[in-house]
Amino acid sequence: MTAELDSQAKPTSILSSADPKIPLNPGRRDLGMRATLVFPTREIVERYYVPLIYTACRTCYSELAPDDIFERAVDGRIAPGKQRELISRVIESGHGSTIEHVVFTFAITGVSRTLSHQLVRHRAGVAFDQQSQRYVSFKKGASTMMPQTIAEADPALRERYEEQIDGALETYGALLEAGIPGEDARFVFPNASRTNLVMTANLRALIHMSGLRLCTMAQWEIRRLFQLIRHEVFGVSPFLGSFLAPKCVPLGYCDEFNNRDGHCPIRPHKDEVLGAWAEKKAAAKTAGRDLPVAD
Repeated sequence: MTAELDSQAKPTSILSSADPKIPLNPGRRDLGMRATLVFPTREIVERYYVPLIYTACRTCYSELAPDDIFERAVDGRIAPGKQRELISRVIESGHGSTIEHVVFTFAITGVSRTLSHQLVRHRAGVAFDQQSQRYVSFKKGASTMMPQTIAEADPALRERYEEQIDGALETYGALLEAGIPGEDARFVFPNASRTNLVMTANLRALIHMSGLRLCTMAQWEIRRLFQLIRHEVFGVSPFLGSFLAPKCVPLGYCDEFNNRDGHCPIRPHKDEVLGAWAEKKAAAKTAGRDLPVAD
């Protein structure tokens, strides 16, 4: 499994450094999670998704009927390269409604409840169905996960963690045996409990979610999940997958408060960019000239 995840992480590797202040890429470790794209297939994406997005983009500026545009895009009368060029420009301009017409559905397994509580905070353009702790019974072992920081901690501290987790699951089993309903016995579960989900998101939502969760400031587990999600989308469409990136990539700067020291070097922090602009403006004023202003 580790080799499989390492190979999956290659197109999504964001950052690697020996600097301890830089968060390590969680793709280096086997976390036991999977994110499998169950819809659409590569064939569907190649034949229909780009033409559909192109149709939405072109309809805004064309006298042609949308179905005519779509037919021209699908049958090749409009070159695929031309379609991608327009889509790129529209996405970069922030016209997000055009990419809400295509969706991606993922089977997500082996993630913790800590992750799922973060994931379901995304609401616009996304749907979830999650494994029920009320109707599904859980056992020790694969039902929980251990963060790497705890796995590598002092052995005595790790043992205390394992005792707590095992004790919670043993109590859960005893409650069920005593006739306590599963919906009440589950109250003893820790956030380390694993869960499975089905998630469907339109492309606009997926780009937004990836922008937040691929950031090196994101929690390690959910960051790894979105590395896997990006890999899956990239597998059916490198073009669409390329838009799933940390938010600093399209912004051109980092706006994360906790990165004001610039320990993540993907993009300069906003404070650094504004500071450089202020210095340049002051130098221009001293020289008696004005800086160019965008129209």
